[in-house]
Parts: sequence; structure tokens; C-alpha cells
Amino acid sequence: MSFLHFIVNDILGQASILISLIAMIGLIALKKSPGQVITGTLKTLLGFLVLLAGANIIVNALNFLGEIFQKGFNMRGVVTDVGSIAGIAQQTLGRETALIMVLAFCVNILIARFTRYKYIFLTGQASLWMATVCSVIGYMGGLRGAELIVIGGVLAGLMAVCMPALAQPIVRKITGSDDIALGHFCTIGYIVQAGVAKVTGDSSKSTEDFELPQSFSFLQDTYLSMMIVMFPIYLIPAIAAGPEVVAPFADGVNYLVYAFMQSVQFVVGVYVLLSGVRLLLAEIVPAFRGIALRIVPNAVPALDCPVLFPYAPNAVIIGFISTTIGSVIGMFLFPWVGLAMILPGMLTNFFAGGTAGIFANAVGGRRGAIIGGIFHGLFITLLPALLLPLLGQYGFANVTFSDSDVISVGLLFGHILNFFY
Repeated sequence: MSFLHFIVNDILGQASILISLIAMIGLIALKKSPGQVITGTLKTLLGFLVLLAGANIIVNALNFLGEIFQKGFNMRGVVTDVGSIAGIAQQTLGRETALIMVLAFCVNILIARFTRYKYIFLTGQASLWMATVCSVIGYMGGLRGAELIVIGGVLAGLMAVCMPALAQPIVRKITGSDDIALGHFCTIGYIVQAGVAKVTGDSSKSTEDFELPQSFSFLQDTYLSMMIVMFPIYLIPAIAAGPEVVAPFADGVNYLVYAFMQSVQFVVGVYVLLSGVRLLLAEIVPAFRGIALRIVPNAVPALDCPVLFPYAPNAVIIGFISTTIGSVIGMFLFPWVGLAMILPGMLTNFFAGGTAGIFANAVGGRRGAIIGGIFHGLFITLLPALLLPLLGQYGFANVTFSDSDVISVGLLFGHILNFFY
């Protein structure tokens, strides 16, 4: 009995070890050499632990920001960051999240194999975020054990097929073919921006018909642009709160210097988190991909959003800027109607905003990309604010999910569970 407890709780109960074993099984199934299996397994383990380290850095920086916002402005300032929730969830739901992710992939393959929707969702971090929201909302809503894993896995698997199918008509317009699909759980936001762009824009005047000034080239560096925006987001509330509020955190350091360094720490956490994600997925996704594409004839790989960036690079920058403007407007607007203040998430604004800009440009040109981007910023600020009270019931403070599809699933799943449990 003690040996079984050791295997189930001490070995499989460690999400990092479980995910590594899954990667190992996939690599063995692909008939990789022993050296490749060992390398892939250990890199998967390392990547998962790096991901957790980054999440811990972000959590600490966010806790400080939430405190000074609350006391400085008497408001609740929240940064949308799924990595923080993922890090917190791994402490109690690591095994369930990993199994939901695996089951969702199996459901995805079955749907693609036996229906006309041949999309295989291969964006691993997005799959992890969807599995996280299903495990967190499901567990806090009363689901346990196999019930949580099965319901969460089926739900996540359905989303892995439905979202690429929803986006494909515009992806086809962007790429000119059906060779690839979009595997990114911000698709509802993309469709919202494309809808606004189609009504307000002019598709004959593309964002790619002119060159952006050289002075804007720094925006192409995600971390630099994020850092520049995070400086005032930390410094302004620190000034409003005053040195007395910051002093318990600063440990003798000047309060403005400490706030400045915390803004940099946030970006450091994001960098570490994404480094871990890339290291993790570089090993586990190829194993999944090889198995999936052998099982499903005529499969269409649904890939991460940067795969579309080369088709309209100017639209990426315009989408990022206009989405940020919309999110800043929403940050000040929504508290007036009783919602939390949601701070702009630069990572989401760049990747989701940039991709939404490509969608908007395809149907509404540059005017559609600008106007639609502002609406997109408002939309992706509103959704986290709506989800926050639900997460608050579950004990998550000062943090919420960012991706529109993930939030939509969380809202729907959470309210259904609240009704039945």
C-alpha cells in the first residue's frame, strides 16, 4: 500500500514528473533513440520547473502591485496573467491539469479522425491554459477525481477543434490556403475585432501599403515594449500610495526605486515563464504531433498565432498599439460601472492584439485594424473583469485569466457548476 501511495502521490502527484513521463511515452512511441528519449524527458522536466519559477516571480510582483493600487487609489488593480494562475494551480491541481491536457488532446484527435473538422491543436501553452481553467473552475465548482478530469478534458478537447474551425475562413483569406489553421485561444476576440473592422473599415487600403517609422521599431521587441509600459503602471500607484505603504515591501530601499525594480521583475517573470514554456513544448509537442498526424488523415495543424505575423507585419504593430489604447480606456472606464480595474496585459496586447490586427486588416484594412483594435482592447479588458468575481469566490485575488476563449469557458463552466452544485 505504501508503494502504491509512493507511485500515485509522490511520483504521479508531481505534475512536472507526470508531464515528463507523458513526453517519454510519446517519444518512445515515435521510436526515438534512447538518447533522444532521455534528452526529451529531462528537458520537459526542466521546462516545467522553469515555468513554475517564472510564475512565482510574477505572483510576487503582482501581489505588490495589487496592494499599492488598492491603497493608493482605493481601487482593485489586476493584471491579466494566466501564468500566475497556472503556477498557483500546480500546487494543488497539477496532476488533474496534466491529465485534462492529455485527455483533451485525445478528444481532439478522435473528433478530427471521425468528423470533417480535421484540425489538430498543436499550441501547447494554449492547451495548458485551457486545461488550467477547466481544472481550476471545475475543482472549485465541486468536481473531483475522474469526474473533473473527464468533463474538463472533453470540454478542452471540443474547444481545441471549435476555435480553429471558427477562425479558418479568415485564416484562409490571410494565407490564401488551408494548409495551416490558427491554434490560439484568443479566437473570440479576433472574431470580435474582425466584425468591427468589417463594418467600419475599407479592405482595399491595407496596413501593408505603407512603412512604419523607424522610431516604432522598438515595439517589435515584446519584452522591451512590455517593460516601458510597466514602468508607469508600477511607479504611478507607488507615488499615489506613498513611501509608508511601500516601506514594508521595500526593506529600506527607496520606494520609487523598489517600485521600478518590481516592474522589471514582472517582465523578468514573464521572460522566465515563457522560456520554460518554450523548453517544455519543444519536447512534448513534437511527440504529440507525430502521433496525431499519423492517426488523422488530411489533418490540418492548428499553430500558434506568430505563424500569421509574416503575412501582415504592419498589422501586428497597429493591432498591438490600438489594442493597448482600448485596454487603457477600459482600465479607467469599467470601474465606473462597478467592475475591477484591469491593467493592460502587454503580453496579451502584443500577441493577441497583433493577431487581431491581422484579422481586422484582412476584412477592414488599416482603418478597420485601428478602430477594431480599440474595440478589441475594450473587449479583452471587459472579459477578465467579468471573470474576476467568480475567481474571487474561489480564493484567487489580484489575478485573472487573459485569453478570451479561456475566459469564456471559465465564465460558462463556472456559472453552470454554480447552478448544479
